[in-house]
Amino acid sequence: MRTKRQAAIPRGVAGVIAEAGVRPGQTLQLALSGGVDSMLLLKVLAGLRERFGFVLRAHHVHHGLSPNADHWAAFCEACCTALKVPLTVSRVHVQPEAGEGWEAAARRLRHAALASEVADWQVSAHHLDDQAETVLFRLLRGAGVHGAAAMRAIEPAVAGGGRLRPLLAFSRAQIEAAANAEALSWVEDESNADPRFSRNYLRHSVMPAITARWPSAATTLARAAGNFDEAAGLLDELAVQDAEACGWPWSRSAIRALSGPRLANLLRWRLRALALPVPDQARLHEAMRQLQSCSHERPLMLPLGGAVLHAYREVVWLSPTYPPLPEDGVPWQGGAVAWGEGVVEAVPTVGAGVSQARLAEAARCEIMARWPGCRVALVGRPRKDVRSLSQGASLAPVDRDRVPILRVDGQVAWIAGLGVAAVFACRGDEPGWQFAWRRPAAYSADGVAVL
Repeated sequence: MRTKRQAAIPRGVAGVIAEAGVRPGQTLQLALSGGVDSMLLLKVLAGLRERFGFVLRAHHVHHGLSPNADHWAAFCEACCTALKVPLTVSRVHVQPEAGEGWEAAARRLRHAALASEVADWQVSAHHLDDQAETVLFRLLRGAGVHGAAAMRAIEPAVAGGGRLRPLLAFSRAQIEAAANAEALSWVEDESNADPRFSRNYLRHSVMPAITARWPSAATTLARAAGNFDEAAGLLDELAVQDAEACGWPWSRSAIRALSGPRLANLLRWRLRALALPVPDQARLHEAMRQLQSCSHERPLMLPLGGAVLHAYREVVWLSPTYPPLPEDGVPWQGGAVAWGEGVVEAVPTVGAGVSQARLAEAARCEIMARWPGCRVALVGRPRKDVRSLSQGASLAPVDRDRVPILRVDGQVAWIAGLGVAAVFACRGDEPGWQFAWRRPAAYSADGVAVL
């Protein structure tokens, strides 16, 4: 029988599950490293399945960086088999990208592997000491209140479910004591002792020194994370108010009327809402300076790392970085064709769109971007340069060069957002193809996803 101290962790985990509103039949996927924290959480969650009625799965990421990696995967498989918990093992090849360390690269690939498995709730075994180290690490990197807020025990997703960290209120010492009381086995990753990694240096050198002077440092830092989280929530509320005041898409005049800190807060809020990386302060402030100083007549397209800040006429918006377009035309033979950030789709119709008969007799049909000398006479309109037509339709400069064009034997047959060329248009009850460029709304100034 468990003592009150031993029962504290199962009771705390159950409290997090209840507070999150986990429903019977929902799937919980535990990130299982094989370390003491994840092994204890595996045992606790397995014991709570009947009470809450959730489905428990585990996922182990095999990084291949240690000679013991195969042993860890086999250990996790054996433990999950004993508890009747299905386990997925993902093997990843860690290769840092430009400017990225091994630690960050492994974390990025681990998160991607875990996210590849669909589950209602993604569960991790982060604990109080992890929280304290994360706060300290982010503060040393100059994080704002959102970064310093670190981790939450419950992070609901908009579509339901989300992320759970049921051990966040418990220290590493409490977890190890509980694991020993349960006679659990676990593995030790030798890389966790390597001081070359920043987090390990904080864990083994910095935190012990701080704790020697301030014994409750981990608890205090975790409490500070809660305070930062509260402040971050207030900043988000302010950003929502400013976004509503600026309209949608944002008014350039209204944006420029905001103070610098409020504009920066609004941009960061929007980037987080789009799940895009927030740039460093210098890059963000330079983009703000150009936005504030340039005339309304000048269009702007300012890179912000993984995002782009746009301004055109009276409109301002943020988008993900645009993917490259094919250098040559993409053959169209019916159906859908990938194009840039979206897909060109063609749906059979009658009396509208591009004539099926004209396309059937053509030697070559292809999707491509605007080319030099590209001109067309749209239905009911005189022949004009496509660039002028795009500008007249108020397409932003970035879209004018990206919108897909259906070229048939060298002639324009259809342009996304503009229409069908008169010579290719359906007549009467003639069968046709209705073309559309469907792309994520995040790329559009007005949030409309179809051109």
